[in-house]
Amino acid sequence: MPVVVVESPAKAKTINKYLGPDYTVLASYGHVRDLPPKDGSVDPEHDFSMKWEVGNDSRKHVKAIADALKEDNALILATDPDREGEAISWHLQEALTIRRSIKKDTPVSRVTFNAITKDAVTEAMQNPRQVDMPLVEAYLARRALDYLVGFNLSPVLWRKLPGAKSAGRVQSVCLRLIVEREMEIEAFKPVEYWSVRALFETPRGQTYEARLVTLAGKKLDKHDLANATQAELAVQAITSRALSVTSVEAKPAARNPSAPFMTSTLQQEASRKFGMGARHAMQVAQRLYEAGYITYMRTDGIDMAPEAVAATRETIADRYGAEYVPDSPRMYKNKAKNAQEAHECIRPTDMSRDAKALKVTDEDQRKLYDLIWKRTIACQMAAARLERTTVEIGSDDGQVGLRATGQVVMFDGFMRVYEEGRDDVSDEDEKRLPQIAQGDPARFAKTSLKDQFAKATSDSGDKIAKEAILSENESVLALQHHTQPPPRYTEATLVKRMEELGIGRPSTYASIVTTIQDREYVRKDKNRLIPEEKGRIVTIFLLNFFRQYVGYEFTANLEKELDDVSAGERDYKDLLGKFWRDFSAAIGETSELRISEVLDKLDEALAPQLYPPREDGSDPRICPKCGTGQLHLKTSRTGGFVGCGNYPECTYTRPIAGEGAEGDERLLGEDAGDEIWLKSGRFGPYVQRGEPTPENKKPPRASLPRGWSKDDMDLEKALTLLSLPRQIGEHPEGGMISANFGRFGPYLMHQLPEEPKPVYANLKDPNDVFEIGMNRAVELLAEKRANPGRGRRAAVKPLKELGEHPDGGAMQVLDGRYGPYVKWEKVNATIPKDIKPEDVTQEMAIELVNERAAKKGTKKKATSKKKATTKKATT
Repeated sequence: MPVVVVESPAKAKTINKYLGPDYTVLASYGHVRDLPPKDGSVDPEHDFSMKWEVGNDSRKHVKAIADALKEDNALILATDPDREGEAISWHLQEALTIRRSIKKDTPVSRVTFNAITKDAVTEAMQNPRQVDMPLVEAYLARRALDYLVGFNLSPVLWRKLPGAKSAGRVQSVCLRLIVEREMEIEAFKPVEYWSVRALFETPRGQTYEARLVTLAGKKLDKHDLANATQAELAVQAITSRALSVTSVEAKPAARNPSAPFMTSTLQQEASRKFGMGARHAMQVAQRLYEAGYITYMRTDGIDMAPEAVAATRETIADRYGAEYVPDSPRMYKNKAKNAQEAHECIRPTDMSRDAKALKVTDEDQRKLYDLIWKRTIACQMAAARLERTTVEIGSDDGQVGLRATGQVVMFDGFMRVYEEGRDDVSDEDEKRLPQIAQGDPARFAKTSLKDQFAKATSDSGDKIAKEAILSENESVLALQHHTQPPPRYTEATLVKRMEELGIGRPSTYASIVTTIQDREYVRKDKNRLIPEEKGRIVTIFLLNFFRQYVGYEFTANLEKELDDVSAGERDYKDLLGKFWRDFSAAIGETSELRISEVLDKLDEALAPQLYPPREDGSDPRICPKCGTGQLHLKTSRTGGFVGCGNYPECTYTRPIAGEGAEGDERLLGEDAGDEIWLKSGRFGPYVQRGEPTPENKKPPRASLPRGWSKDDMDLEKALTLLSLPRQIGEHPEGGMISANFGRFGPYLMHQLPEEPKPVYANLKDPNDVFEIGMNRAVELLAEKRANPGRGRRAAVKPLKELGEHPDGGAMQVLDGRYGPYVKWEKVNATIPKDIKPEDVTQEMAIELVNERAAKKGTKKKATSKKKATTKKATT
């Protein structure tokens, strides 16, 4: 019985069901070997030799495969059909050869299937091949490049920019995109402009809206009406003339469906429609693939297998009728640059099975499958037929012209099933117009446009449009607008931009976006990606000292060269040698620079953002606090900041972005000869008594409690905060009770004479810190002592019970100090922010605790159900 190896236990379980008892199916649990994170793992001096080691958590899986090969001397490598899957097969073959588990007479073959279905698995087993070495070499080249960049560039960052964590070949280019977009937003100067629209009425009393397009006989551009005066004149010009319909033009139009999903477009659409992060979308898709519901989810390809196209067309005819099936199948050209790595699109394995027929309990899996099913069905449906109508309205003297546009859907076609989401605001051409005839008088409607002002502002996407001019008859409205800066990236638009530039690969986008957030270079707020100061400093550093290696074109060209390697058209060691020669020289030059030289260069590069012109015309580099010192860029372990050159005499500091030239600190007053300041720091606003001096390096300070606004702070409130901790009184059994604010909110503290350490009791209301009395404090402390620490935490009711783990022990979802997490025995695995606690499934929980246990090196760690992966007993 041959030994079949796949990556995951879920995949092993599904394949075991198809292959039956004649095969032993085992899981490798991902990559079994990696480069150890130490110097010399890739050696440029010895032809880029690479030292691999089997991870601690992988040893038992390799041993299980080796033990199985003692009984069954045949190995079939059935890992995923991409570069990573090919690399895992190669690693397994190498590791087992080193262990001498693979002998000279051991047949080793490689099989791949794009979908985990009985037909696909059976066909793959009948067509084995050997490991594709060009594909492996492309993986080796990528892994070596990532190691050489990360391992050599990161130490330069640590030495020159304290607080910087790492740099990466693709992650740094991705970060650059986000930082440069933020700098565009900061440099943006809004321009005022006005638009004018009028509400007309047909002879039958139906209303329609038109916008001004011609004034004084001249065609208007978007920004031609620059102020309220011009807008008011335009309103008067419209209302003072008799208008009529000069032309009505209806044109037929067609809209074709979008291509089926590949990895990047699936990530984008899941983000638009469900707010799923790229990483979460791929995790959900992985589970659907392993269960046999969809084809492989890491692909650059958009073509469909002929049998899938036929099944799709058959399903369309059955469900929607023959008129929705086009005369010939739709063919989509593959966008992949390298045909060897181009797989089929992401589609359901059974087109007749919609989301309602899916046997899953996880809502995210159901939603994502529904999205994939509808997109696949739609891509083979007939085009939608539309009629686009343009109505021109003008005055007899030709001085004023307005235009109304709309469309009618004559046949919905693919739109009956699915329409692609949009990143931008939809245009007004989709409005439906009433019946209008050429030559009709264009009479102003009796309905006021005043009530539609709020909607018009919302439709324009203009957050600043607040002013309007309304005609006397209230049927002509002028709206103020301001040009808007480019929007911050979402994960969907960032993935789309990276794909356009040819940076990275669709399969890596999710991990890259996650990495830059984990490094605290970027944060996500309301689904938008915002660079932190640390990320901005790192990007400016790399742009000034390693510009080539964060260049969009350079990175894209490197991807093309790696594609050539996987196609067998380029030697991967030649590629590495060419890269290393220039990169090592750049590393050497930068290593010799002093930190002060680096900061001076960055200070100069960031000057337009750091020191914008002041309204009074004074030098923007002069310290606003002492009035004599020059402002300079400085760094600390928490990131970059701007500080006064007269330190320590002057302690003025401010963040590098978003606070303006005046800084972000305010003098609240004086108390006992000390200045009381309101400042902002890494963890938010705080008050401080005095300034740091050589004798008093850490003056008293107190953070503002949750719910306190820095705008409302005054001297009295600041002194109240600085007086903390508040002593409530002596406990009846001895020891002082005090109240204060801590990292996790307001609390009481008390220590009895015989207690080894203090007892802390949380307070719900921040005001209790200043108001709670002795009786209530004693009562809360007694409750805390009766139900202390671990006991209290253990008594917390789980948010969700997830049943037994395959290795024994219950799994639960609990609400913790840092958010919801999955608990299994001694393993606590944080639930990703974009997943709701109630949506966590048993399968998802096993995966989370498995990853967490692997990182901790826990001895007993999460595994899959052994029944699915062990050898079946022979009779």
